[in-house]
Amino acid sequence: MSSKRIETEKATVKAMIEVYCKANHGEKAVCDDCKNLIDYAILRTDKCKYKENKPACQKCKTHCYKPEYREKIKEVMRFSGPRMIFIHPILSLKHLISKFIH
Repeated sequence: MSSKRIETEKATVKAMIEVYCKANHGEKAVCDDCKNLIDYAILRTDKCKYKENKPACQKCKTHCYKPEYREKIKEVMRFSGPRMIFIHPILSLKHLISKFIH
């Protein structure tokens, strides 16, 4: 599963976690907990049973994240989402468009 859309989705979630980590954990590099979350998010995206027809996670009927990771990624997205338009405008626009298409 390496379509351009899926790769963009992985890059977006990675960027969102990096924004969150930098602002909340105050380190220059991504901390171990956030690196673990990035790895988990990418793994779950790679293993998605919908492959190329993958919907946006919030619209998906199958919750593939473990509950603790689901809560953490929601926290990250609530924090990073509004900031992404200023930090990563292209990824933000692609993410918004994909939410309406898929």
